[in-house]
Amino acid sequence: LLAGRALTKFLHPFTCEELDQDFSFQKALTYGMLPEVWDGDDANNYLKSYVTTYLKEEVQQEGLTRNLGNFSRFLEVASLSQASLLNVSNIAREVGVDNKTAENYFTILEDLLLAVRLPIFSKHAKREMYQRSKFLFFDVGVYRTIRPKGPLDTAELIDGAALETLLFQQIRALNEYYDFGYNLYHWKTRSQEEVDFVLYGEKGLIAIEVNRTASPRKKELKGLREFLSDYPIAKAILLYGGNKRQYIDNIELIPFEEGLFSLKNLLEETTKN
Repeated sequence: LLAGRALTKFLHPFTCEELDQDFSFQKALTYGMLPEVWDGDDANNYLKSYVTTYLKEEVQQEGLTRNLGNFSRFLEVASLSQASLLNVSNIAREVGVDNKTAENYFTILEDLLLAVRLPIFSKHAKREMYQRSKFLFFDVGVYRTIRPKGPLDTAELIDGAALETLLFQQIRALNEYYDFGYNLYHWKTRSQEEVDFVLYGEKGLIAIEVNRTASPRKKELKGLREFLSDYPIAKAILLYGGNKRQYIDNIELIPFEEGLFSLKNLLEETTKN
C-alpha cells in the first residue's frame, strides 16, 4: 500500500565532504568512516563491537545461518579477497563448506549491506575479459577489523586494499547522494590489464585507478592506457601518492587526498568528447 509513496535512501559512512576540516586521511585509512569512529573515543573497540553485533544480533537472531562458527570463519577468509577478484570455490574450500553455502554467505553480506560484489565492465569488449566480480566490504574500518593479522601479513598488502576501499566507499556515497546515476564496475583482461573502478551511466564513462606510488612509472599507468585504447571517450584518472596534479597520456594524475575532496566534481563532469 505504500509503494506509491515510498522512497529508498541509503545512509553511507561519512564522506570527506561531510567531515570537511575534521577529516584525517590517516585516521580514515586506519579506522574507516563510520560516524562513531569520528565521534567516539575508542575506535578499535567500537569496530570490534560493530562486527560482533552484526554476527550475533543480525545473523544469529534472524536465523540467517545455522552455523555461526562457519560464518565467522567465512568472514575472515572473505576479507583476504578484499578489493580482489572473488573465487567462491576457493573460499568455500578454505572455510570447509560447499559452494552453495559460501554463495549464501555472500548473499547475507550483501543483504546486510556489509559488502558489495562489483561486476566486470565488458560492454563492447575488444579483449578476452575475466568474468569474476571484485569483492569489497563497505568500510575500511570494518574490513581491517575482520581481516586476520599476523607476522605473515604485510602492512603494505593490507593498506593497499584499505586505500582502494576508502575510494570505493566515497564513490558509492557520492553517486547515490547526488544521484549521478553511475553503475560501478571493475575492469580486468585475461592478459592482466586492469582498472580498479569503472563508472558507467548517462553522464559518461570514467575509469579510476589507485596507486600509492609518488612517481608513477609506465606500468602503473598501463591499465588506464589500455582502457583508453578500448574506450577513447572515457575519462581516465589515477589517484596517487604524489603531491602534484598533472596529465600524462590523457590520464589525469591527482594526489589521493585531493582526489577524495574533488571526487564530487570529477563525477559530475561529463565524459570528454
